[in-house]
Order: sequence, then C-alpha cells, then structure tokens
Amino acid sequence: MQNVLNLAPETCLTNDQEIPLVTELYDLTPDNILLSQEHYESEVRSYPRRLPIAIKSTRGVIIEDTKGQVYVDCLAGAGALPLGYNHSEINQVMIAQLNEGVPYQTLDLTTPVKDEFIKAVMQFLPRDFAKNAHIQFCGPSGADAVEAAIKLAKLYTQRNTMGSFHGAYHGMTNGSLALTGNLANKSRRTGLMSDVHFFPFPYNLRCSFGLGGVEGVKQSIHYIESILNDDESGITKPAAFIVEPIQGEGGVIPAPALWLQELRRLADEHDILLIFDEVQCGIGRSGDNFAFEESGIEPDILVLSKAIGGGMPMSVIIYNKKIDCWNAGEHTGTFRGNQLAMASGAKTLEIIQRDNLTENAKQRGEQLRSMLRDIQAETDCIAEVRGRGLMCGIEIVKAGEFDGLGRPVSDPERAILIQRAALERGLIIEKGGRKGAVLRFLPPLIISETQINFVAETIKTAILCTQD
Repeated sequence: MQNVLNLAPETCLTNDQEIPLVTELYDLTPDNILLSQEHYESEVRSYPRRLPIAIKSTRGVIIEDTKGQVYVDCLAGAGALPLGYNHSEINQVMIAQLNEGVPYQTLDLTTPVKDEFIKAVMQFLPRDFAKNAHIQFCGPSGADAVEAAIKLAKLYTQRNTMGSFHGAYHGMTNGSLALTGNLANKSRRTGLMSDVHFFPFPYNLRCSFGLGGVEGVKQSIHYIESILNDDESGITKPAAFIVEPIQGEGGVIPAPALWLQELRRLADEHDILLIFDEVQCGIGRSGDNFAFEESGIEPDILVLSKAIGGGMPMSVIIYNKKIDCWNAGEHTGTFRGNQLAMASGAKTLEIIQRDNLTENAKQRGEQLRSMLRDIQAETDCIAEVRGRGLMCGIEIVKAGEFDGLGRPVSDPERAILIQRAALERGLIIEKGGRKGAVLRFLPPLIISETQINFVAETIKTAILCTQD
C-alpha cells in the first residue's frame, strides 16, 4: 500500500525528512481495536469519529497505525507535542528521572527537578515580565489553569464579572466553559459560571461591524471602551478580560497587535486584569516564544498548558507578583507536582531555544500559508488563509454564497470530506471554527520543509477530489 522514506532509527526521532508515499487510498474501516474502543468507551469520545485510526507507533511528526499505514500528523496532541513524538532527548531525560528515584508526584513539595523547571520557564519568558513573575502550578489541564486564573482575578479585584470574546475557547470545566464562545458545547449545560460577558474579537472575514481590517479593530475597541464608560451598559466592571492572542478552536484567528495594545490600555485605565490564554498558541507555536510578544505588551496573568510539559500533563499560571493575594492552600490540586512533566518541560524549553525552533515555526508556517494561498487561488472553496507560525487555518465556504450579512456561507460538510480525503492520503488535520468549517494545521515545531510540501500537496489533492 505504501512505504516510507528515511526510516533509519537515528533520524526518526528528530526533524527529519520522512514522509508517507501513498500509492493507493488508505483503508479507514474500523479494525478490532477501534471496534473495541467503540464498545467500551463513552459516547463523549470525539477524535476517533473523525480520525478512525488506532496508533501503533510514532516518531517525529509521523504516526503509524495498526494497519501499517503512515501519516504526517498536523494535530500533535492538539499542540501538546511541540517536539513531536518520541524525541530521543525527551525520552532520555524521563528515563534518567525515573532511574534517579524521584517520585512521580510531589503535591507542591519542591525538588531539584521542579527548581530547574521553574528557572527554565522564567528564562523563556520575556525578561521584563519574568522580573516580577510568580508561577503557580495547577492541575494537569489547561482548563484547570484557567479556573485558577479566574479565581485569582476575582480575589484580587474583589469583582465578579468576567469579560471574554466571541470565538473564545478556554476549556470544558464550569468556569472555563462559561468563558467559551461555542454555543454547541453549552447547549445542554445549565448552571455555568454567571456574570460573563462576551465582546467582539477581530475577525476580518466575519467582522461583527462589517468592516474588517484596521477599521474593524478600531471599532471593536471603540465598542468595548463605550461599554466600560457607560453607566447604563448593564455590564458591571469586569475583574478581568481573558483572551487568546491567537484563537485556536475558534478558527485560527490571530489578534492584531494593535487590538491587543488597545485592550491593554483599556484594562489599565479601568483597573481590569488582562489574562492571556496561551494554552495552545504559546511555547514557540506562533514563531515567538509567546504569541503576545508581537504586540510588545504583557499580561497580568499568563495561562499555559499543553506544550509547557513537553508532552506530559502540566499547567501553570504566571502572573505579576503584586496580584499574588492567595491564602496558603486556597487553590490546590493533587496532580500539580508531576515530576516527569517538569523534567520533560524543562528539556523541551531548552531544545526549542537551542535549536531555534521558534524560527523554524515561523519559516515553515510562512511556507505552508504561502502554499495554501496558491491553492486558494486555484480553487473556489477557501475564503481565507490565516495564522501565525505553525498555527494555520483555511476557512472552507460555499463558492459564491453569502448570508444576510454579506459574509461567505460556511461549508462544514465539505470540510469534513476534505479532512477525510486528507486522512486517506496520509495527512492528519483537525477542524474547528464557525460551524466546524475551518481546517486547522498544528504540526510539531520540528516539521521540515519537505514535510510541509507533503502537507500542502496532500491538502490540495484532498480539496480537488471533493469538488462536485
């Protein structure tokens, strides 16, 4: 069915040139392992419905399934695997950690590994931000860290209202889901955190004000400012605004630097904390260490998870020490002392800096977006190509169709077909955005130029084969 280039073990664990050579469409019928999963697992499972594969082995950016079929993975654990799979140095640091006899979990008791991790994080942060930063270890998921950030903001300001943005995704727990824009995720939920208000996020293709571009950015800030200065707005002053500098699940939408700068200004003027959720867009993903750095501003609270643990479960919040108003034990969690995650996380940060992987993310992201724009020019279903670094997306629409607001009509059915056609040809991509019509590319930061070429060529074939 297929074979693979450059399978030498010493090259499989690094930024190699390995790509699938697909000679016929992959067999995606469920095998016994997938059928067993369907039998035993909850109906809440999601990825296997769109990506019906059972993973046998992994290396670099490559996944091999139980049928021996090989894929380039542009999902990478939803961004949790910045160095891809089975990186030799990450494997070795975790093996060494186990051999030294350090416990797997230590609550919030300290160890040399924890101290090394903290210092690695501080060194990875922008210098001025790090000078006054405290770090707090949370439960293992990004949602846990978001919950901690919410609580800290409310404690510090003694206010209860939270401001979030259209298209936001912050997690699936009570508070984080309340801050999330997706209505489908909320449709059967009751009792979510109250007093959350949503504001427009800059989105050229679907601007809330029908403007887009710089004018749309200015109007968005004008709207927020008018709310904050209107004593009849019905919205009490927020404790904080929480925002993703690049929206991920919302459709790969980067916040313009000007908009973030103006949001910082408004937060300062009104004594509101600014929380940046970089669970997905942080740790080199954007082409900078952190996505907010492009704007030249700093958050009051920075939320990190996914890549910060180097592939192991980890989440933290980092904030200006002036707002560290916790009482001892006021926010706890059993699994905030994951020693393997601290070891792999520290090593990951070292490798990203040593190998200049932020620059690779920038270059490979520009390469991919350039190739996607060429595909856009040759087809009629891509309304917009967007992203920063190795966080890229294409919005799939129905050619020539517009809604009552003059915006392109999303085509989620076509997006599903393209995703499936790509999978049949050895490429794993994800969906998201409005109506699930945005195809998302989130590969490991080690992906090579050759592999990006394969991604673009495969997605082009997938799009062309789904035309009517």
